[in-house]
Amino acid sequence: MFGIEPISTIELVIKGLFVGVVASAPTGPVGILCIQRTLRKGLPYGIVTGMGAALSDLIYALVTGFGMSFVMDFVSNAANMFKMQLAGSAMLFLFGLYMFRSKPQKKFPVTSKEKGTLLHNFFTAFLVTLSNPLIVFLFIALFARFAFVVPNHPMEQVFGYTAMMVGAMLWWLGLSYVVNKVRTHFNEKYIRMMTMTIGALVIMASLFGFVFTLLGLHSIY
Repeated sequence: MFGIEPISTIELVIKGLFVGVVASAPTGPVGILCIQRTLRKGLPYGIVTGMGAALSDLIYALVTGFGMSFVMDFVSNAANMFKMQLAGSAMLFLFGLYMFRSKPQKKFPVTSKEKGTLLHNFFTAFLVTLSNPLIVFLFIALFARFAFVVPNHPMEQVFGYTAMMVGAMLWWLGLSYVVNKVRTHFNEKYIRMMTMTIGALVIMASLFGFVFTLLGLHSIY
């Protein structure tokens, strides 16, 4: 599936940066957590939260890359693909519904004196992200689309994964920085609006996924 033709390090680095940003950009629970910690505790806590999420994503990316052949053989079966897409749409719908109905102000008290250490914030963000193995399916799609996994090129691959980590951190640094800059205007109302908007978009995406899957109009290839 992935050829062994020569590939430039620069090309793989650019792909890695793109994959890192795209994999981190969806604002899920960790994104909300990063925003909340930046607002409640300060910029350093938002950054280390992103670092924890980025490290977890890197682990899943490595697992996906090393097991790419097996996974792609599995999803190449039409029946397996059909079931996986339906199951994925169902899980996406439930996640969207949860996001739409969630009330961040109840989860994140406005007055909190306990910040915890930076290491503790890093580790909890790492565990939250690690508890969502569905990120593997996003990496499968990205790796397949951009031919990111290149056999027999270990050094170039190392640079690619390093660039992916850098891309993820660029996203989290940017998000934390922007939220920190507008902290005086960013309150629970905006967090609630954000989660409702994201939830609604996820629900819509899941419904479209159901329709496209049932009609046989969707494929990762």
